[in-house]
Amino acid sequence: MALWSVHGDGRRVRDGAVVAPDERLSWPLTIGFGAQHVAAMFSATVLVPTLTHFPVTTTLLFSGVGTLLFLLMTRNRVPSYLGSSFAFIAPLTAADQDGVAAQLGGVLVAGLLLVGVGVAVKALGVRLLESVMPPVVTGAVIVLVGLNLAPTATRFFAAQPLIALVTVVVIVGCTVVARGLLSRLSILIGVLAGWAVAALSGVLNQDRVDALREAVWFGLPEFHAPQVRPSVILLVIPVVLVLVAENVGHVKAVAAVTGRDLDGSVGDSLIADGLATVLAGAGGGSGTTTYAENIGVMAATRVYSTAAYGVAALTAILLSLSPKFGALVNTIPDGVLGGATILLYGMIALVGVRIWFADRVDFTDPVNLTVVAVAVVAGVGDLKISIGGVAVGGIAWGAVIVVAGYPLLRWLRGRGEPRLNARRPRG
Repeated sequence: MALWSVHGDGRRVRDGAVVAPDERLSWPLTIGFGAQHVAAMFSATVLVPTLTHFPVTTTLLFSGVGTLLFLLMTRNRVPSYLGSSFAFIAPLTAADQDGVAAQLGGVLVAGLLLVGVGVAVKALGVRLLESVMPPVVTGAVIVLVGLNLAPTATRFFAAQPLIALVTVVVIVGCTVVARGLLSRLSILIGVLAGWAVAALSGVLNQDRVDALREAVWFGLPEFHAPQVRPSVILLVIPVVLVLVAENVGHVKAVAAVTGRDLDGSVGDSLIADGLATVLAGAGGGSGTTTYAENIGVMAATRVYSTAAYGVAALTAILLSLSPKFGALVNTIPDGVLGGATILLYGMIALVGVRIWFADRVDFTDPVNLTVVAVAVVAGVGDLKISIGGVAVGGIAWGAVIVVAGYPLLRWLRGRGEPRLNARRPRG
């Protein structure tokens, strides 16, 4: 049986019609749509290893392999691309002094934990997540992860302010003024613009330019083995909450645009992304997540075919086999990274705020107000306290405060309300 049936005559889509996940157009058109997905995911997927000093080509390899694994495990029901997760940037940056092996150990463990969550959801149902991770909790974790990165963005920006300014202005301009695919490629266009200005100004790092000249065109990516270290594990555990929120949100968004009930695929999605992240951590790549950028491409084109995602995944794998390409990406100057990240990190935090707004989280409720206030400041201020010789950073403390503190305070308030009512004077 074919994986995809051909939609209509394979050459056109009627007005108002959509190409379903289990359908495809002709292969030349499918390859074209796959190229659009590569363009949509490219800048963000490449930016994460660039910021965390991971091999770009290795990340691309596991991104492509992870996407193929995701399509297989969700049985072609959930069109998605697995690109680099921005949630890993803060903990991996904080663990930079521990070395690549320890950082990869954190990625691997995060993937295993995500697989465990997926298995639980598959066994007990998606409502399990709603009870354990209410919007006030997931929103707070995402906010503190995004804002914890702010000092890194401003440091990059200050290193080359003019180039950073050009980069962020172009990104904002494309995002606000442009429409369609051009708007969705705003990060890539801004990075290219800043990169070009840096090259014309002669401020590219000469050592990196020399490495680009010497790099070969074809070769295997650079692989590294992981090492599990408790201090790094504590940093990445909060990332699992973000990955869960991203995956569940992605499945719900795809269900909305395709008109299909995909609640039964939430567990499969979490397991697949977890396994893809485990593979990346085992070999030297960044952790993965489902990409909202590619949902935008689907919504704009009304082509939800998973065949296009298969093409995008194979394209990423082919790009990963060029060390010259990895060396080229490595020449991106600090100012360009500063211009892109000062916007991106703020946007990560605002995703958490959007969750609060969408679910009408009530901050006049003292439980919500107090637990989020303490957690966010602990995370943004990067509170560091050592326990038993293990340094625990702000992201971990912030996540622990909100994940453990919310149910505890909610329970205490619930116990206190009857007593208060009992003491209320009778009229």
